[in-house]
Amino acid sequence: MQVFDHFAVAAATLDAGVAHVRRHLGHEMDSGGEHALMGTHNRLSGLGDGEYMEVIAVNPDAPPPDRPRWFDLDRRVGPPRIGNWILRTDDLDGLCTRLPEAGRPVAVERGPYRWRMAVPEDGVLPFDGCFPALMQWDTPPPTFTDVGLRLTRLELSHPGAPALAPIVASLTDDPRIVLAEGPRRITATLENPNGVREIA
Repeated sequence: MQVFDHFAVAAATLDAGVAHVRRHLGHEMDSGGEHALMGTHNRLSGLGDGEYMEVIAVNPDAPPPDRPRWFDLDRRVGPPRIGNWILRTDDLDGLCTRLPEAGRPVAVERGPYRWRMAVPEDGVLPFDGCFPALMQWDTPPPTFTDVGLRLTRLELSHPGAPALAPIVASLTDDPRIVLAEGPRRITATLENPNGVREIA
């Protein structure tokens, strides 16, 4: 089975995304970097045990990529929100063959880190991004200072939840990931030194 890697808050700017995290979690994001292939940049913070959260935005200083950006960032409008969640696997090629809607493997790098991620041709994952993005690390993933943040629940709300549920169940048995039928929304519940907080 695949395991949870991270969730991504999509924002118009990194500053807006960082402020969204600060407002909801009382936490200041750590450093990040740039993804030249996609013309994006990010900030990260660890959630313990190899997990993390990400704020991602279009990098205004990068040239436009020659393909649609991942995470549907070319069409992103409105305030920051959790746009996607990501599972890591040791068999990305096999999963993409079984689930072609996940996209095709694309090699990505950020500083010293290398990985491959399944990206649809149009940059848009099914179920408005509630379908998990799939990735495979080619280098050890980043490590973070442990500040006590822990993901305890990730709720995927979508009108198509009954159709999405068996797909998610075939990919991961993580009990923290739950589905609900309703308006599209991804909500993360986290424990941290400030108590239990939610961010969507």
